[in-house]
Amino acid sequence: MELWLTLFILAVAMVLFFTEWLRVDVVALGVVTALAASGVLTIEQALAGFSSTTVISIAALFVVGGAVFQTGLAAMIGDRILKIAGRSETRLLVVLMVAVALMSAFISSTGVVALMLPAVVSLAARAKLPASRLLMPLAFSALLGGATTLIGTPPNIIASDVLRSAGYTPFNFFSFTPIGLLLIVVGVVYMLTIGRRLQPDRQITTRAQQMETPSELFALYRLPDNLHRLRVRSESPLAGTTVSDLQVDQDFSLTILSITAVNGKNSGVRLDRSRRPEPDQVIAADDVLLVQGESSRVGRVAAAFNLAVVANEPIREGEVITNEVGIAEVLLRPRSTLLDKTLLDLRFGSTYRLTVLNLHRHGMEAGALDIKTTPLKFGDMLLVQGRWKDIFALKRLRRDFIVMGEPEAAEMGAFARVGRARLTLIIMAVMVLAIVLNIVSLTLGAMIAAGVLVLAGCVTPDEAYESIDWKSLILIAGMLPMSTALVKVGAVESVSSWFINTLGTLGPLAVMAGIFLLTVLFTQVLSNTVTMVLVAPLALATAQSLGVQPHTFLMGAAIAASLAFSAPVASPVNTLVMSAGNYRFSDYFRVGAPLIVISLLIVLIVLPLLMPL
Repeated sequence: MELWLTLFILAVAMVLFFTEWLRVDVVALGVVTALAASGVLTIEQALAGFSSTTVISIAALFVVGGAVFQTGLAAMIGDRILKIAGRSETRLLVVLMVAVALMSAFISSTGVVALMLPAVVSLAARAKLPASRLLMPLAFSALLGGATTLIGTPPNIIASDVLRSAGYTPFNFFSFTPIGLLLIVVGVVYMLTIGRRLQPDRQITTRAQQMETPSELFALYRLPDNLHRLRVRSESPLAGTTVSDLQVDQDFSLTILSITAVNGKNSGVRLDRSRRPEPDQVIAADDVLLVQGESSRVGRVAAAFNLAVVANEPIREGEVITNEVGIAEVLLRPRSTLLDKTLLDLRFGSTYRLTVLNLHRHGMEAGALDIKTTPLKFGDMLLVQGRWKDIFALKRLRRDFIVMGEPEAAEMGAFARVGRARLTLIIMAVMVLAIVLNIVSLTLGAMIAAGVLVLAGCVTPDEAYESIDWKSLILIAGMLPMSTALVKVGAVESVSSWFINTLGTLGPLAVMAGIFLLTVLFTQVLSNTVTMVLVAPLALATAQSLGVQPHTFLMGAAIAASLAFSAPVASPVNTLVMSAGNYRFSDYFRVGAPLIVISLLIVLIVLPLLMPL
């Protein structure tokens, strides 16, 4: 009865994973609950996945990857790649695929593709190539790159932990590298030859509207005309007061965007780039206030508070837009809770920690509406200024806002702490070296690196939490007990015996090929993580029954779990490029299936030589 119950729970979960009727993390939690409620597992066994070293390792590596993106290190690497690549299609393919594969060996392949996608689309346009010629190779190289190191993809970590739990020596950091590098080379050659002929040469039929970059918005809204500098004289009554004491917002309809402190000997201006002025921030003599508003009102404020109007230099873009703060357009949705209310009613600035610089309504001239007293309508476009983090926090308020131009903002380095990029690279390199030399385990090394990155300011605690893909983490933690259940009820032993009885007469290599194909089939319809959770115990048990080296079977299964080439839903990286490349479902199968077959042959021939059975 326990066997049939377990298989029924697994079958229901697989149907839900494939149809996506429920979110994958909800399904995984349902699996945990069902296994415990049915008595197949104890409550301790059912919840063991949440304390697994696999889950902890992946969570810590998410934080490390988050720091790589937040400091702009990934963007710097991406820019360098595109500069080297040039405009030749062959050179572009080689440089792009190799570089993306190497990046994916150390950070999330999904993150790498998301980072490179807008840049590659732009590059394809400049090189006068259809984006479809570059985007599928981009996705495939990211998947192959993940298979080259222990931390490159969750299946590799799961395979290593299964070995450790069974009392075997786990994989080291570069155990996957020899076969992984060979597969990358094969993948590049394939995409330059066979894959190039099979790829669609398809232009995008409905080009997405191109959003303006922050720099273009700065010019489009003629912000320099509405921005002014005011210096606080030593005898000004503002010296020693706080921002909240000014009341210039209510009394003069001016908005303070930043406060600049002048260094002691006129050596230049130091702009506070980290945040918009807080209400309790103290204003000192010689501080320069950057304000937004009409010139006449600026003059009245200067006279009222004994301020000097600094007009010798034009307002530069860099004073308003940096990699920490910036501007963006925000569109109001049809059912927004802001409709028919004014910005004053909403206390927009204090509620969202953003300043509205402009209000645009379709069919009306620029500047025709009073920003603060006009009731908002559906379709109104707000130009907001503030920290990038606060601007894109509006994305979570889906009922109210549509935030425009995030890729364009990311291209100019939004969110990046460029000054911490080198430190992040050093910390990551030390982590890799410590794991390679077996000074620390993967789990401990990743935890230490994540903690140091947070303490060093490369990623804030809030950003660390946000960088973790909680859906994937709960999916892993929820499905790990399923592998325990399959072993406990004898399902793994039964399938293992079937493999041995049917393919065992042909030798261990035939059995390994069968497990490889089973894994590849699963990974086209399930996530590679779920696939590996289910297949890893089977590979281990089958190898033990045959009396051969389990490392070879598990490495083959882990590599197979990364070969999600033949369906757009097989991996997030395939889904990411589908729309931008105007791909069809059949395109992935036509291009991906031959690469899977070639990879199978490579693994069956080379892996037993590198790691004898």
